Amino acid sequence: MLTLVRHGQSEANARGVMCGRSDPPLTETGRRQAGALAAGLPRPTRLVSSPLARARETASLFGADVDVEVDARWTEMDYGELDGQPMTALDGDAWRAWRSDPEHVPAGGESLAAVRARVAAACTDLAADAATGEVVVVSHVSPIKAAISWALGVGIDIAWRMFLVDAAVCRIDTSGSVPVLLAVNDEGPLHQGIEPAGTILPA
Repeated sequence: MLTLVRHGQSEANARGVMCGRSDPPLTETGRRQAGALAAGLPRPTRLVSSPLARARETASLFGADVDVEVDARWTEMDYGELDGQPMTALDGDAWRAWRSDPEHVPAGGESLAAVRARVAAACTDLAADAATGEVVVVSHVSPIKAAISWALGVGIDIAWRMFLVDAAVCRIDTSGSVPVLLAVNDEGPLHQGIEPAGTILPA
């Protein structure tokens, strides 16, 4: 199974700003989410993380007995000058250009098509191991959406039709002739991993 995990809530998530290559830490809520995911998911046979600290911190809570493999292909989209800005920083024309053209590069950053290409290659490299084991990847919104588009065999333009919550889990079965998407935004592992007296706050 290829299990894609969005990192726990970060300070930027809590503020509702675009966060690409900037690297704010997890909030206390995010750390609790990460701990609950580690407890609620099967033990991974491989554990891969984006190099950004919010993803690596989430991955580190999956257990010291599992080595974390850092793969830059799973890093968040580069938002360029928009990094750290609210969504309202874009005017109508900028939004239309971004949503209508996967090759569009917003504010000197990275196009969705470029994210799709690097993530598709990463997924292909993991597919064989995921077919026989539990491969967990801790990443971010845009790469996970790109992985879903890879699994479905469709273009990255579907990214605009998806919403991923903090610490949600997506699952792709790679054991057959084509990848099969089994789950999106699964929050079940969060709740399975909570101690009876614990609480996971909404993101």
